[in-house]
Amino acid sequence: MSHISLKSGYTELIERLNRFPQGAPPSDTLYEILKILFSEREAELVALLPIKPFSAEKASQVWKMDLTETRKTLDGLASRAILVDIEHEGKTTYTLPPPMAGFFEFSMMRLRGDIDQKVLGELFYQYLNVEEEFIRQLFVRGETQLGRVFVHEPVLSSENALRVLDYERASQVMQTASQRGVGVCYCRHKMMHVGRNCAAPMDICMTFNGTAQSLTRHGYARAVDVSEGMDLLQQAYEQNLVQFGENVRESVNFICNCCGCCCEAMIAARKFGMLNPVHTSNFLPVVNEAECNGCGKCVGVCPVEAMALVSSNDPHHPKMKKARLDENLCLGCGVCVRTCSHDALSLRSRPERVITPINSVHRTVMMAIERGDFQNLLFDNRVLWNHRALAAVLGVILGLPPIKQVMATRQVKSRYLEYLVTHIKI
Repeated sequence: MSHISLKSGYTELIERLNRFPQGAPPSDTLYEILKILFSEREAELVALLPIKPFSAEKASQVWKMDLTETRKTLDGLASRAILVDIEHEGKTTYTLPPPMAGFFEFSMMRLRGDIDQKVLGELFYQYLNVEEEFIRQLFVRGETQLGRVFVHEPVLSSENALRVLDYERASQVMQTASQRGVGVCYCRHKMMHVGRNCAAPMDICMTFNGTAQSLTRHGYARAVDVSEGMDLLQQAYEQNLVQFGENVRESVNFICNCCGCCCEAMIAARKFGMLNPVHTSNFLPVVNEAECNGCGKCVGVCPVEAMALVSSNDPHHPKMKKARLDENLCLGCGVCVRTCSHDALSLRSRPERVITPINSVHRTVMMAIERGDFQNLLFDNRVLWNHRALAAVLGVILGLPPIKQVMATRQVKSRYLEYLVTHIKI
C-alpha cells in the first residue's frame, strides 16, 4: 500500500469508485492500473463526478471549469472509453461506469497504441486473478449480482421454449436492441498477454443500446446489424460459449460469450460457486442414467465444473462411469446438453424461478442496499438528484420486501424515507 499512502488524485478516484455498489478495493496494483488509464489531473476530476448520469453543464459546475473546456475534457475521456456518452434528442449525457462491467473491460476491447496493453493486461491479471479481493467483492457481496446466465437456446425443447421469457433469450436482446456493438473479448485479450488464453473467438464481446452507441462511436466496438449479431450468437453456440449478460430485464447493455478458462464470471463461479456469484438461468440439466455411457463430454465443456463422472455401480461393468450434476454449482446454461451425443441430458425448470431486476436502477438500488452503500447512491454529494431520478429510486424501494426496506432506511437514517416505506404500499 506504499504507493497510495499519501493523498493524491488516484486515491481520491479510488474513494469515488468505492462509493458505488461495484467498487474497487485499494491496492498497489489498482494504483498502477489507474496510472495507465488516467493522468493524475484526470483522476482528480473524475473523482468529483456524480454517481448518476450527468450533463456537461453539471460537470462544469462541479469542476468549476469553463463549459467549453469541460466539454473538451469529457469528450476526451469518452473517446478513451473512460466515460460512456449517450446522445438523445440532441443532448449528451455522461456516466462514469464502474470498473466492471465498465472501463476496465473497455480498455481492452480494441487493440490500441496509446497505452501499453501488455502491461495493463498483466496488471489486470494480478489484480483480478491473483489478488482476488476485487473479484470476491464484485461477485459475492449481497444476493443481487451484476450478471446472469442466458440459457443455451439451441437445446431448448418445444416445451421448455414455452417457459422461457423474452428477456431470458440472448437472441431477443440482439433483435430488440436499439444499437449493437461487437468488440474484442476483454477476458481472453487479458489472458493473451500472460500466455493463458484459449482458442475461443476474440471478436465476440457484445454491447447493446446506450453502451453500444458510445463504444461504436469511439471505435471500441464495431456496429453490427441484427443478422450479423445472430450469426455471432450462433458462432458462440457452436464454440460452447456461455452467454453471460447484464442482470436486468430491460435494456441489457452487455452480453459476454464466456469460456470457462479465461472469463472472470466463470472463474468466480468456480471459486465461489456455493455463494451464488452469478445469477443462473431457470433451468437445470437432468441426466438420464439409462442412456449415459460415461463419455465425459459434458464434463469437459462445463465452464464451472458442475458435471463430474462417478461410478455407475454396475457389477457387470465395474469400470463404467456416468455423469452426475452438482445442482448447487450449475449455472443452467445448457452447454452440456448440446455436447451429449447419446441424448442422455435434457433440461428441466428449476423448482423456483430466478428473479431478474427490472432495469439498471432496480438492480443498482438492490445491490447498494445489500452492500451497505445505499446512502452513497441516494445522497450523492457531488450533484443533487433530480426529481425524476429520485422518484425512480424511491419507487424501487417501495416495491422491495419489508426487510430490504428496513435495511435501506437504517442506512440513510431518513425520516422521510421511513415515512414513505411505512405509509405507502405499491
